[in-house]
Amino acid sequence: MLLSPNKDHAAQIRDFAWDLPADFNIGTAVADQWAARDPDRICLQNFSLDGQHTSLTYGELALRSNRLARGLRRLGVRRGDRVAIMLPQGFETAIAHVAIYKLGAIAVPLALLFGIEAISHRLGASGASVIITNPSGRDKVAVIRETAPALDHVVVTGGDAGEAGFEALQTGQDDAPLIIEAGLDDPALMIFTSGTTGSPKGALHAHRVLIGHIPGVQTHHEFLPQPGDRLWTPADWAWAGGLLNVLLPGLLLGVPVVASPAQKFDPELAYRIMAEMQVRNAFIPPTALRIMRTVADPRSRHALNLRTIGSGGESLGQSTFDWAKRELGLTINEFYGQTECNLVLSSCAASGVSRGGAIGKPVAGHEVAIIDDEGNPVANGVSGQIAIRRPDPVMFIGYWENAEATRSKFIGDWLLTGDQGVRDADGYFSFFGRDDDVITSSGYRIGPAEIEDCLTGHPAVALAAVVGKPDPLRTEIVKAYVVLVEGQRGDETMTVGIREWVKTRLSAHEYPREISFVDSLPLTTTGKVIRRELRQRAVKEAEAGR
Repeated sequence: MLLSPNKDHAAQIRDFAWDLPADFNIGTAVADQWAARDPDRICLQNFSLDGQHTSLTYGELALRSNRLARGLRRLGVRRGDRVAIMLPQGFETAIAHVAIYKLGAIAVPLALLFGIEAISHRLGASGASVIITNPSGRDKVAVIRETAPALDHVVVTGGDAGEAGFEALQTGQDDAPLIIEAGLDDPALMIFTSGTTGSPKGALHAHRVLIGHIPGVQTHHEFLPQPGDRLWTPADWAWAGGLLNVLLPGLLLGVPVVASPAQKFDPELAYRIMAEMQVRNAFIPPTALRIMRTVADPRSRHALNLRTIGSGGESLGQSTFDWAKRELGLTINEFYGQTECNLVLSSCAASGVSRGGAIGKPVAGHEVAIIDDEGNPVANGVSGQIAIRRPDPVMFIGYWENAEATRSKFIGDWLLTGDQGVRDADGYFSFFGRDDDVITSSGYRIGPAEIEDCLTGHPAVALAAVVGKPDPLRTEIVKAYVVLVEGQRGDETMTVGIREWVKTRLSAHEYPREISFVDSLPLTTTGKVIRRELRQRAVKEAEAGR
């Protein structure tokens, strides 16, 4: 499953073949196999604000996860049962994941920043019988416990009285390896989609999903692992990007992973973490990178030792790509995927696959195309929907207890991403928006990504999001919500200047006819802009005649 160090992309594609074992358990693979070979090898490092950083070895991960697995079994958890994990980045989170996989149960990661309605829906929909969380998470669950009738146990880190304590559950348990019969296609993980349409759905993944991620992780981190490599991401491990792009691949490949429990993204802290922990390989989502751009002269203030930066989850854009080259001395390797089928397109500067504004080329082992509404691949330069051909080890099993939604996700053997894109003559894919993000104005179909990239290239703009606002004449107009750099004023002069900035760099039909200056943008827990909320705001503005 490892890529050949051959740096020629065409040769990687030609020579790669999946070598899938008959039996594979994520928990055993990421912990016990390493513990048997090198128990003192560091697998996790925890960043602490006070500088008292701690480490966890593979030997400790294997023993503690074995004990926890037996403790969960004592609570009644069996193969196929769902166990929710609502914790920040940290040792307990990794131990919980590994223990659940070892049991043959299904991990359901939840973001600690979720509100009670989001937690209630996910617990109820998954039928989780156990949730592992911290005291603040316990308090949220207590409010909605009656809406999750399947929930039998709340396991709390710190072991508060009246609940099953995380440490107490391990006490007295045998730490020998569990004997697991694990099939490659057995379910292991349920990650809820962000729910751009309808309620969030649980995307169910098999143990093979981790193997399916490895070529993509190796691609955007330029043949990870290399000597001295160390991984970190500010992305919550409850998100596919944090869990499957960083934590689990790092553990599998023997690369130390840095945990940073902070929930709110702070650009100064991000630079400090990377410097103090000697991070070599970072996955940083585009919005976080744009926020990091507001920090002046980062390399003169922080002793960075970065080798690679990967970014994905939304469009990176040319301006942020250029900033990283200029200010960080690195080429960001942009990649693409989604919860249901992740890391199938990627850039790799070391292989000569790098182009600002593009999301790369197909990763070895994955077949990706632009297709039309009938499921037919289209020619280069023709826009359509990004699709991935099945079977593919990284592809989800289906949506939990939602066969109809699973069927509608496919046309023939193509998985439909719902993302609009185009492939150029050189084989690069570009993304310009989800189906419901595309703006229709005066007969033009306009993707928001290019406009947002142009806006954030303006020296006064920190963040920007673009949506379509209903208009009786043009169907929709381009409406921009803009967060300015500190000290800048959102007045008429600024509005005119930003409009002209876009108009002269893109085209007359793409510039924002309306601009609203805001203090912040609505973001998901993964750092993506929630355009749905902004579209709703724009609709209300139009209805009110504003």
